[in-house]
Amino acid sequence: MNFLAHIYLSFGDDEIALGNFMADSIRANKYKHLPERVQKGIFLHREIDTFTDTHPIPKKSSKKLHKNYSHYSRVIVDIYYDHFLAKNWSTYSNEPLAVFVDRFYDLLGDNYAILPDGVKRMIPYMISDNWLLNYANLEGIGKVLNGMNRRTKNKSGMNFAIVDLEEHYNAFEEEFTEFFEKLVIFAKEKFLSISSDYGG
Repeated sequence: MNFLAHIYLSFGDDEIALGNFMADSIRANKYKHLPERVQKGIFLHREIDTFTDTHPIPKKSSKKLHKNYSHYSRVIVDIYYDHFLAKNWSTYSNEPLAVFVDRFYDLLGDNYAILPDGVKRMIPYMISDNWLLNYANLEGIGKVLNGMNRRTKNKSGMNFAIVDLEEHYNAFEEEFTEFFEKLVIFAKEKFLSISSDYGG
């Protein structure tokens, strides 16, 4: 899953959300200097990724893309799924997406000192282009895919994946909806386990 899903699957816990968000920028066990609950957010992120990578529904989604994008297909599916989460946000949260996103940006600012360097470099672009809110529309997803393609020095061709999304839109949305229901249950169980480790 991509940024928005990981933040959402922190279930309103700010420290867990920070760890869940920054985890891709943390190598191996290079997180021992961070607050314990942020460390638990990194653990939760990795559990979510393992569940997603081994589940047949995301594999079914990525299979549609593999011919054109090879190993990048999984990354593209993560981005697609964030789009469907943002688009259908009111199904999953009573808080408006714009409010949720603004609160998270404030959280990043308040905890800037502990963020990895890579995250610090990314944040100005994330906030100025409001990635998390703009995941909800196809134009926003197109910009994300273009940016990902540039980061691969145009080797991935991910900028064309917006066409695949439009071509198989209903199928991808149905797969997301079915999978996300299962992922929420899994992530909530892991979250509650983490919370009980710290006395609630």
